[in-house]
Amino acid sequence: MLRSSASSSFAMSLARHTVSQRQLIGAPAWLQNFASDESNGSKLYAWKSDNLEGYAEKPGGDLDGVTKTRTLADSRKRIHILGVGNLGRLYATSLSEMKRSPITLVLHRKELLEQWTSRPAIEISRRGVTEKVSNFDVEWWTEERPRVGPVREVCDGSSISNLIVATKAPDALPQVDRLRRYLDASSTVAFVQNGMNRLWPPHGAVYNGKRFPPNQHPNWIHCVTTHGVTSLGPFRSIHASPADIAMGPVFMNPETQGSSGYLVEQILQAPHLSARAVPSFDLWVLQLEKLVVNSTINPMTALLRCKNGLLFSSSGDSSSERVMDLLLDEASLVLRTLVLDDSSREILAGAGCSSSNEKVDVDRQALVDRFSSGRLKEMLRQVGEKVKDNTSSMLQDVTFGKETEIKEFNGWFVDTAEYLGVKAPNHRTICNMVEESLVLDQDQLGRYFPAINDM
Repeated sequence: MLRSSASSSFAMSLARHTVSQRQLIGAPAWLQNFASDESNGSKLYAWKSDNLEGYAEKPGGDLDGVTKTRTLADSRKRIHILGVGNLGRLYATSLSEMKRSPITLVLHRKELLEQWTSRPAIEISRRGVTEKVSNFDVEWWTEERPRVGPVREVCDGSSISNLIVATKAPDALPQVDRLRRYLDASSTVAFVQNGMNRLWPPHGAVYNGKRFPPNQHPNWIHCVTTHGVTSLGPFRSIHASPADIAMGPVFMNPETQGSSGYLVEQILQAPHLSARAVPSFDLWVLQLEKLVVNSTINPMTALLRCKNGLLFSSSGDSSSERVMDLLLDEASLVLRTLVLDDSSREILAGAGCSSSNEKVDVDRQALVDRFSSGRLKEMLRQVGEKVKDNTSSMLQDVTFGKETEIKEFNGWFVDTAEYLGVKAPNHRTICNMVEESLVLDQDQLGRYFPAINDM
C-alpha cells in the first residue's frame, strides 16, 4: 500500500515501537549505533538534470510546491537501483533489455548527475561488443532542496516498491537505513553486494523492530552475484566473466512477502544475469562460501597488485599460497564453530529444515563437513581457475584510491571469531595490511605471516 505523502504517522508509530535493551546486549557495534539513533529519517529530494545550474531554465516553484511525476501503476513496477558501480550497471542494463519496468538509477553524488547529463548512457562490453544503454531515469537523492527546476520528493513522498542495493558492502545498510522514510511493508529490497547480509538472524529482527513500526518492515532479499565485472570509469564496465546469481529471502515480512514476487521475477527473467531462486538456508551457505573466496583472493591481489590467476600459478609453495592456506584454516574454524553455535539454530530450523533437534543436528554435521579446511581449499582452487583472468574488486578499489570492503570480508571473520570465542589473527593482520595500503612482493608478504615458516 502506497502512502500519499511522507506521513507523520510514521514517526508516531516508530516512537511507540521500541526494542528492549536486553535484545541489544552483545549486539555488534553497527546494530547498537542504529538502535541509539532516534531520528525518523530525513525528507529527501530527487534531483534530475533539470535541477542543475546552467541546465534548468525555470525556477522550482513556491516553497511548498513539489512536482508530482509518476502514476500509481508506474510506482508499483518501477525498479530503483541504488549505486551505479559495476554491479549496478550489470543489473540496470540487463533489466532494461526486457522493457517491462521503468528503471531509476539513484546516484550518490551531484558530480555523477552532472557526468550523466553530459554523457547520458551506461556502456557495458561483452565479448568485445560495447552496448550503450540510456533508457533510464536518473536521480540524485539528497536533503538539499533544488534551487532551480521542478522540486520533487523521492517517489513523490510515497513508498519505494522495488529497490536493488548495488552500493559497496560497507554502505549498503546505512544507505538503506537513510531511506527508511520511504520503505514499508510494501517494499522489496534486494541487496546484491559481496559480504554477509547483516539482516540474517538474530540481528534482522532487532533491526526491524527498532527502525520500523510493527509489521511494517520491507521484504529483505539478497542476490549472491558471481559475475565478474570490471570498471572502465564512471558508467562504463566490462562484463568480463559471465557467471550466475543465487537469489533468496533473508528476512521477509509474513504479511506482505507475496509482494516481493514482482522484483524477484524480473531478476530471474533478465538476460545476462542467469539468476535462480534458492531457499534462505541455501542462500546463507552460499554467502558464507563466497565470503571465504572474497576474503582470500581479494586482499591478496590488493597487496600483491596482481590479477587473480597469479595467486595460483606456482606449485603451491609460494608465500601467497601459504598465506591463503592460513586464512582458509581460520575461516574453517570460524564457520564450523558458527554452525555449532546456538545463534545459527534459527537459520537451520527456519530455512526448510525440521524444527526437531535431530534434524538440526544432522544439518549441522553436514555443514561442519562442508566447511572443513580441506574442502574450502579445494573450492578456492576451483573458483580460482574460473576467475584467473579477472581483476578482483578490491584490486580495482585500491587502484582507484577507493575504500575497500576489507572490513566486510576479513573483518567479518575477525568479529565473528571474537563473538564465538575463537581467534582469527591472520584475518586481523591482513585487514590491517590492506587498510595501510601496502604494496608487497612475495618475499615481503611472507614476513608479515611468520607462521608460514612452520607449514
